[in-house]
Amino acid sequence: MDDLRVVARYAVQRAEAVLPLFEERHPEDRRPRAAIDAAWIFVDGTERSRLQRVTVLDAHRAAKGASTGAATDAAHAAGDAAARAAHEDAGHRAALVLSRDAGNRRHGQRTPGPVGPRSDGPAVPRPAVVPSLGAWPTAPRCPSAGCRT
Repeated sequence: MDDLRVVARYAVQRAEAVLPLFEERHPEDRRPRAAIDAAWIFVDGTERSRLQRVTVLDAHRAAKGASTGAATDAAHAAGDAAARAAHEDAGHRAALVLSRDAGNRRHGQRTPGPVGPRSDGPAVPRPAVVPSLGAWPTAPRCPSAGCRT
């Protein structure tokens, strides 16, 4: 469970770094913020609950209505952070967190990013569990010629 909390902490810190991109455009919509708050509850030691699962969906619904690509990605990052707290699969969890890093870079965020998007604060270190994911079995190759590589 500690590894899951480490990855969830990283996801929450990354999502908080870009959340202002959503909140500046949609200050009345609290769904992504609620997802981040729910993820912090898990990171801080409380067991998972329905709260994390519900806020995942709510944040992703907020992303659908966002007015810019950056706001959309920020809301998705918040939903992904809550998902890291809501679900068991650490490999999938880390892969999604790292994929959001790519979205943050697309919108001008450093990776590992600052504490806030307009801050020169300390960088958020990648979780120690991420390098150990290389020990997981690799996905099988697609046998058909039409598969993407």
